Amino acid sequence: MSNEIKAVVTRKGAENTQTGQSGGCIRVSGVGPQHTPATKIWFGKVSNEPGYRSLPHHHGDAETGGYVLKGKGRIYFGENWSEFLDMDEGDFIFVPPNWPHIEVNMSTTEELVWLTTRTPDNIVVNLDDVDDSILTGFRRA
Repeated sequence: MSNEIKAVVTRKGAENTQTGQSGGCIRVSGVGPQHTPATKIWFGKVSNEPGYRSLPHHHGDAETGGYVLKGKGRIYFGENWSEFLDMDEGDFIFVPPNWPHIEVNMSTTEELVWLTTRTPDNIVVNLDDVDDSILTGFRRA
């Protein structure tokens, strides 16, 4: 019997869905310690339906890299969520540890899809929700 770590393929439709969620932001894990031999990385797909957003949250001590695969996203942060970064398909973002933010889909008709990697795991710490009206430019419909 070998203790050798082997490659694992997570097939489309077989991703792990038992991962940290935050409101309308849905995360599925393709690579992670819950279903692969990975011990130092989480890699998954994050999506927001048209006009939806995450709860305010942060990712604890995890560093996060994101890539906008499809759609137009905005990340709100700062005092009273008054600052934001806009991203389009093909944009990357680095999210530092313990950085409170809200991820939103700026389209009311198209899905927003991110590819996200995080070390060491998919940590999601949800914070108290806020009213949509304080998020400059965001609307659900």
